[in-house]
Amino acid sequence: MFRVIPAVDIKGGKCVRLYQGKADAEKVYFENPVEVAKRWEEEGASIIHVVDLDGAFEGVPKNLPIVKEIVQELSIPVQFGGGVRTRKALEELFKAGVSRVVVGTVAVEEPELFKKWTEEFPGKLVVGIDAKNGIATTRGWVELSGIPATELARNLDQLPIWGFVYTDISRDGTLTSPNFEEVEKFASAVEHPVIASGGVSSLEDLKRLSKIKNVAGAIVGKALYEGKVNLKEAIEQVERGNNP
Repeated sequence: MFRVIPAVDIKGGKCVRLYQGKADAEKVYFENPVEVAKRWEEEGASIIHVVDLDGAFEGVPKNLPIVKEIVQELSIPVQFGGGVRTRKALEELFKAGVSRVVVGTVAVEEPELFKKWTEEFPGKLVVGIDAKNGIATTRGWVELSGIPATELARNLDQLPIWGFVYTDISRDGTLTSPNFEEVEKFASAVEHPVIASGGVSSLEDLKRLSKIKNVAGAIVGKALYEGKVNLKEAIEQVERGNNP
């Protein structure tokens, strides 16, 4: 089942997009992230991907009240990522009604702790692997782990996770199209489903991603906000076309 997944990235309480994950390269699109999330649901989204950018850089979720409001206002699932590095943060997010939580840094740096989390919350955690030239990064995309993304994924694939979000940092927020070869390489290395993220710039990009085996969806951010992709059209042509 392939899903077109709109991204709502929150920084300083506003809906923004970054360029290649750089904290100082942001563009504010909307003052109210809740209204944006509601708009994407109205246009047919079956799930929303919410990112707390402040949390990703600071190591603890910073926009939880907004996330809670988004969950309360929507009737579709909310997937959340950004700064989830403690069990307390996980508990707060699930208590707030978030359906799935994306964990990156802890999965890479503290695999034993992450394993415990997956056993406690089976099927509800998504491994966020953010890669730069095929190497996994951590701490808001700032630090290179030195571990190849596919090797890391294979190790974590044995755990009771929901799946993976694979982001090519060099493409994120650039509208230069995804790195299809790397996405395919990553998706073929694991059994769990993969959501592709980074670089989607057109309906054609989404169609191409939907044809890659084991890719269960694509996160779309800047392309929606810049009007390069029409969400209704994308859902009709790509999502429904692949999920008759």
